[in-house]
Amino acid sequence: MSDPTADYPAELTQTQAAAETVDDTANSAGTLESAFSITNPCDRLTQIEVGQRHDDFDLLVELGSGVFARVFLARQRSLQRLVAVKISENRGNEPQTLAQLDHDYIVRVFDQRILRDRDWRLLYMQYLPGGTLLDLVQAIRRAGRPPDSGRALLDAVDNALESRGEIRPTESSTRAELESLSWPETVAWLGKRLAEALHYATSRGVLHRDIKPANVLLAPDGTPKLADFNISFARNVSGASPFAYFGGSLSYMSPEQLMACRPGHMQDAANLDTRSDVYSLAVMLWELLTGLKPFDDSAAEAARARSGGSVADATALELMLVTRRQGVSAAALDALPADCPAALRRVLLKALSAERDQRWASGAELAEQLQLCLDPHARDLVDPPSQSWRLRLRPFFLPIALLAGMIPNLLAAAYNIQHNQLLIVSRLSEPAQERFMLVTILLNLSVWPLAVAVLIYWCRHVILVPRRVRRGLAPPAEALARARHDCLVVSDRVVFVVFSCWVVAGLTFALTLQFVAGGIPGRSAIHFVGSLAVCGAIALAYPFFLLTFYIVRSVYPELVAHGQTNPGEAEQLRALSRRLSRYLAIAASVPLIGIVAVSFLTASEIAEVIVPIRVLCLGGIAGFALAYWLSRQTESDIQALERVIRSRAPHDP
Repeated sequence: MSDPTADYPAELTQTQAAAETVDDTANSAGTLESAFSITNPCDRLTQIEVGQRHDDFDLLVELGSGVFARVFLARQRSLQRLVAVKISENRGNEPQTLAQLDHDYIVRVFDQRILRDRDWRLLYMQYLPGGTLLDLVQAIRRAGRPPDSGRALLDAVDNALESRGEIRPTESSTRAELESLSWPETVAWLGKRLAEALHYATSRGVLHRDIKPANVLLAPDGTPKLADFNISFARNVSGASPFAYFGGSLSYMSPEQLMACRPGHMQDAANLDTRSDVYSLAVMLWELLTGLKPFDDSAAEAARARSGGSVADATALELMLVTRRQGVSAAALDALPADCPAALRRVLLKALSAERDQRWASGAELAEQLQLCLDPHARDLVDPPSQSWRLRLRPFFLPIALLAGMIPNLLAAAYNIQHNQLLIVSRLSEPAQERFMLVTILLNLSVWPLAVAVLIYWCRHVILVPRRVRRGLAPPAEALARARHDCLVVSDRVVFVVFSCWVVAGLTFALTLQFVAGGIPGRSAIHFVGSLAVCGAIALAYPFFLLTFYIVRSVYPELVAHGQTNPGEAEQLRALSRRLSRYLAIAASVPLIGIVAVSFLTASEIAEVIVPIRVLCLGGIAGFALAYWLSRQTESDIQALERVIRSRAPHDP
């Protein structure tokens, strides 16, 4: 057989450095943490050597080996391209599984070839020369501190390209974006894409189960791609311990996956779900963020070093489980960069919960939360500073909502009473005035308490669900979704109820005047309708802006932090944004109505009500200015939240 490396000297030069990097990793870590699986290959696969030709592929460099397979960089002769070829026994349905995964952030599997004479399967896939995240982690550890910006990721990719003889790529929008990001934002950028890949794979029934830096390959522009899906457990390999099979991967595993790896443990892999992969991804992201793993496994390493064998494996695994139940180590927390957003810290700590029910339920949820970390405005809303009023006022929705509704309506009532007293009630007989006042008092004592009760019932989800969240109790996803929905319509409900009260009051007063005073003159009726119009506009506009501003800036973001939103919420936010302009027009009508009302007054009437009219006009102008400012602030907040929701992970099942 001819030597294919002689035919492709350039490709050999490009990939020798990759093999040297793999060897260095194996020597330093005690395991081969390559982009593919680890440790002793099957005996029959040891017959494969670099330089051989199998089917359409010339094997150039070995990239990694595992219990069930070996992976080579190869030249596919028919298409004259470089591919990664995974050679394994012809068993299982891995190709059919992986062929379903067509995603921007998953290594693309092209096809398979079956060697019938040896019963081997050749699975060939996309080759990415930009190295792996393991290269980046090692660079961070050598530096002894986290990088300052996303430039570090691009440097790692460029170094990998140079070591393989590849040409550095031209600048692209992706590389420009990475250069502009801080290091915590870069970690969130990587994590968001990998979480999307996990969500996509899970939606097609595929779990990864071995997420670690070495299994994340990098494209020349820095884009991450997951490789090596759906591995098997160590107990399926005769005589192999979990440490021998997984090597360094154990430190990335979730507690439930570690339990399934314990020697003699019968827990089935089917008990794992996507939350196990979410946990592993969070461990890797924490390591990227700080250069340290979030858990101190020194006790487990010492136990394994003291003695060998399955007993030591079981002891080490138990110690690892203990550290994970204790939570993220103090050293790992102290290592967080000073510019790490509170949102990113919260997202990763939730993903690292020992109890899987407390983690993000899917890759889509994690992706959305990491996208939030990339938007400075949105993450400031969701995770405000500890001294922020937005954080301090979150528990006080009910009193704030009552004040937002009561204060404008009390001002409107004061104007209404003064206006009607001067132009209508004062001209009634004393008995009629007494009866009118009695009806007014009875109406207020019955209508407004009823209105408050209706509003409390309508707002019950906005009151109760955040309170449950603050107590550390995770509400069902349906309850969170309902509370977020109610947040976006609660202002409309409040002003609807309040406006309805004014309508009822107006009709009642008109009927009372009809029966106790035999009706009122036409001019008085015009004054009465005008005052009601002013009060109705105040009751609609000002409570809406005050309450919406508080809800969007304080209450709704708290709920966004605890569960995945849905596409319908983006439309709800847009609809709320559109309603802002309508209510702003109503706010503008308050001083205008006051000015128009003057034209219907005689000189003597103007002299009587000039003070209330002036107060109305000046107060209406000030109120409009406040409403306009609140509208602009609220619209900006809505746009930030909408950006996060619009960027939800695609390919939802």
